[in-house]
Amino acid sequence: MRFAAAALLVVLAGCRARDQRPLVAVIVPSQDNPYFKAEADAAAARATELGYRVRVDAHNDDAYRQDNLVDAAIASNAAILILDNAGTDASISAVRRAARAGIKCFLIDREIRATGIAQAQIVSDNDEGARLVAGEFARSMGEKGEYVELLGRESDTNAQVRTKGFHAVLDTLPGLKRVSAQSANWSQAEAFSKTETMLQAHGTIGGIIAGNDTMALGAAAAVKSAGLTGIRIVGFDGSPDAVAAIEGGMLQATALQPAVLISRMAMDEADALMKTGTTGKPEVQVIPCDLVTKANADEYVEFERKSKIEVKR
Repeated sequence: MRFAAAALLVVLAGCRARDQRPLVAVIVPSQDNPYFKAEADAAAARATELGYRVRVDAHNDDAYRQDNLVDAAIASNAAILILDNAGTDASISAVRRAARAGIKCFLIDREIRATGIAQAQIVSDNDEGARLVAGEFARSMGEKGEYVELLGRESDTNAQVRTKGFHAVLDTLPGLKRVSAQSANWSQAEAFSKTETMLQAHGTIGGIIAGNDTMALGAAAAVKSAGLTGIRIVGFDGSPDAVAAIEGGMLQATALQPAVLISRMAMDEADALMKTGTTGKPEVQVIPCDLVTKANADEYVEFERKSKIEVKR
């Protein structure tokens, strides 16, 4: 009996010791979307490797929910916040509140329209990635024909940047004509429904350009359901499902956002700041995207290029 009690005390003491590790709060838009789940998993795994406690939450692109989650991180005395935010303007006050509470804030994937608050804002080059995808889309269509566009969530800055990047290329080609554009809010189901409607309204569509892979896959499913062939479809993100669809000929291209790399960078810089007082990096860091086509799709897995994984090992 005494031995059991002593063993229990040892276990409890160990738990208390572990609880003293600094807490990293990771907040992303969703854990259902493969891209956001990949960045959350990568940040959490890296934080654990570096000896931190981790809590992962999702704000579902709801600024009010994000405010509550940031307040919870403050109340929990989190040392680090890694945040894929719920809006470039709507998130400024939440990030400022966390910073004033002494939390080191690292933004990933989406910037806020303010500097000097977060320790770092590490984002993909959405404009460059969109131009790469648009160029491949135009090439696949022979630079002529009618196409439609599936737009992302209107409140998401990345959705706006991507569509501008698409049109910086496509609008210079007189042979291409956009006949419809609708928001599918990053949703595969909504993209399926919107694509069905656009296919019925425009019987001569030759291509579909989508603001993310989830919508591109929804569009591909709608095209298949309609029994149509020869429609060129491209996306954005570099999700494993999209890469597989490119290999299978359902999609023509995507731009791979290095979600895993960016999340690891954020955690590594946060750790450096905790240990040395500096990240050694500028606040705003823009990371290039890769164009993924059938020619190189086998080089990518889980939002990473295989050669980069091998180098890390």
